[in-house]
Amino acid sequence: MTTTLRPTGPTQQSADGARSRTYDVCDNGRPVGTVTLATDPAFGPAAGVLDALRIDEHRRRRGRAIIASLAAEEVLRAWGCVEVRAEVPAGNEPALRLAAVLGYTERGRNMDKATPARAAALPPGLVGRPMTAREFTPWLADRHEEYARDWARRGVPEELARHKSATDHARLLPLGLATPGTSIDVLVREEDGRAVGHVWLAGRPTGTGGTAGHVYYVEVDPEFRGRGYGRALMGLAEDMARGAGFDRISLHVFTSNTPARALYASLGYEPTSHTLVKPL
Repeated sequence: MTTTLRPTGPTQQSADGARSRTYDVCDNGRPVGTVTLATDPAFGPAAGVLDALRIDEHRRRRGRAIIASLAAEEVLRAWGCVEVRAEVPAGNEPALRLAAVLGYTERGRNMDKATPARAAALPPGLVGRPMTAREFTPWLADRHEEYARDWARRGVPEELARHKSATDHARLLPLGLATPGTSIDVLVREEDGRAVGHVWLAGRPTGTGGTAGHVYYVEVDPEFRGRGYGRALMGLAEDMARGAGFDRISLHVFTSNTPARALYASLGYEPTSHTLVKPL
């Protein structure tokens, strides 16, 4: 048995250098599956994506997926990629086992739940309000830096982390607070009006063709941590999602952020997919 990759067409390349190409997985020259390779526009051309690896059902359990994955990594190295990412749906245990054998580790996971039908009661003395234009400019500058540091702390090369921070914020907030479908709220203490945390929510397509209210950022300011304000901010986020008409609310959490994962699980969020990465 000789398993190889054979292009199904030319490499697609955009003006910003992003590439993608689909391949047949072949066994002795005969197609037995497909795989799509790409570079990740959010991280830049040095970040590869292994997408939609599929081996025909009656051809599985013979090591073809492993060989095809290794061949895909060689293609991405030739493109200049320094890491590869794959998304695996929650519950796909065979794919998770295959990724573990190949040396992938989980960097993060997407989670969601149905938006509660009733408004969450904020703790006494706390109230949510929309962020002001005056608050937005320094918040965005801080967010740019912290977001890049978040990725760098989790093993992403600094250049890729800064690229992702710049591209994500430009894509998601092109008009700042006036970006359609976007809400950024502040949780404040009524006694003195001090902000204790922030939450950013906007619509995001789901894998089933709908749209969920996605929590792009939720953070308690450092001096107010350990007082239950994170749970209050998530309640505020769910109120925002319900007010915008979203019947589901989703988020992404880094695997290494154990306290956040525990909080979200306690609130009823369940994994929908796993983000797996491997250095090349």
